[in-house]
Amino acid sequence: MNNKRAQIRQEIRRRRNSLSKIEQKEAAKLLKMNFTQHLKQEKSTKTHHIGVYFSNDAELDTSLLIKELWSKNHTLYLPVIHPFNGTTLYFQRYEENSPMRPNRYGILEPKLNCSQICPLQELDYLLMPLVAFDSLGNRLGMGGGFYDKTLARYHNENWQKPQLIGLAHQCQHVESLPVESWDVPLNFIITPQKIYHW
Repeated sequence: MNNKRAQIRQEIRRRRNSLSKIEQKEAAKLLKMNFTQHLKQEKSTKTHHIGVYFSNDAELDTSLLIKELWSKNHTLYLPVIHPFNGTTLYFQRYEENSPMRPNRYGILEPKLNCSQICPLQELDYLLMPLVAFDSLGNRLGMGGGFYDKTLARYHNENWQKPQLIGLAHQCQHVESLPVESWDVPLNFIITPQKIYHW
C-alpha cells in the first residue's frame, strides 16, 4: 500500500507542478470566492476561528483567501510543528505583524508563543493542504503524518469542531485512494471549480 500511495503522490505532485502561474493566480481567486460562498451557505454571520496554512510545492495558493478572511475580521491560526515531539501541530494566532521563522521544511510559521495557541477543538474551521483526494473524502498528504497525528483524538472522540476542509486543485482528484487506519476523512474539499461535501 505504501508503494501505491507513493506513486499517487508522485503523479499528483507532477500534475500540480505543471500548472502555470496564470492558472495558479486564477485558482487562488476562485478559492477565495468558493470559501466565502461556503461560509455563506453555513448561514453564519459571526466571525470565526480558522486554521489556515501557507502554500508550498505548488499547492493551491491561500494568500488571497487569508487577506479576505482578515478583512472580514476572522481570527486566523497557522500550524506550528510541536517543539518537543516534532510530529504534531499547534495552531497559533497569525496576524500581519506576527514574528515568523522557517520550520525544518523551510515553510514560515509563527515564532512559538504559548499564549497565542488555540486548542484544536476551539477552531471553527481547519483548512488543510493535501496531495490527493478521492470521491469519498479521503485525503492523502505529503507523508509526514502531521495532520493525521494531530487529528487522532478528533477522529476517535467524534468532535463536532473544527469542520475539516481540504483545499486542492481539481487535478488532485482521484477516484479512490488506498486508506490506512489512521487516515481522517474530510467533511469538505474545496477546489477552484467545486465544493465537495460528505
